[in-house]
Amino acid sequence: MAKKTPVSTSTSEQRREDAAVWSPLARYASEFFGTFLLVLGGVGTALFAANVPSATDNQQGVGYLGVALAFGLTLVAGISAVGHISGGHFNPAVTLGLLAAGRTDARHVAGYIVSQVVGGLVATSILAAVLSGKSGAFAAAREGGFASNGYGEASPSGFGLGSVFLTEAVLTGVFIAVILSITAKQEYQAVAPLGIGLTLTLIHLVSIPVSNTSVNPARSIAAAVYGGATPLAQLWVFIVAPILGGVVAGLVVRVAGRKRLTS
Repeated sequence: MAKKTPVSTSTSEQRREDAAVWSPLARYASEFFGTFLLVLGGVGTALFAANVPSATDNQQGVGYLGVALAFGLTLVAGISAVGHISGGHFNPAVTLGLLAAGRTDARHVAGYIVSQVVGGLVATSILAAVLSGKSGAFAAAREGGFASNGYGEASPSGFGLGSVFLTEAVLTGVFIAVILSITAKQEYQAVAPLGIGLTLTLIHLVSIPVSNTSVNPARSIAAAVYGGATPLAQLWVFIVAPILGGVVAGLVVRVAGRKRLTS
């Protein structure tokens, strides 16, 4: 019997578990679930727990630190749960960055991205439904941008387009570089989810005041759909900048990682 060729060896989990046994449906379902969990946990924390009881009287809210931890912890949980099936991308910029680095299979890229976007949209739809259960809560969340990303007046601290674009591109590139490095080492397989999740937490701590932190087009699309006209008009930045940063990082790692013959 012919030996199966793994459909992906982009992570140590996939190499160890023999990714050939996982069907495309299982892989896409894993990306849907992981992105759903990430957006539900991160955006949900931003909407419900960041400012309690209010933005002006935040005695019980978790603030920026809590939101950053929520995104990082949900990523740890998602990768730990289904990373061995799909690689645990949960982010179109990660998928395209890994593709540029030669670390994921091109035939699954479209399916991954669609699954990620749909997973994020289902998560924010559930959050919107919950908010609708309290009088005025959904309208208030929408007026506040629904935890969307933005620049100018939509930036938490008023940063302009150039600053936001640069921040999103550079931090996404850093994120991709960490993922590519940590998943390339067999000895780090046990701590990979934690290392990647903590990196995302750090990225949020840096950039929440600047852009409300995207580094993930699926997260940005999911929030902007319920955020109103301004988030939708500015959404292109949070699609283009993370993808640009991710692809450049993937290409740099790919070129830098090539072994050169020495005389």
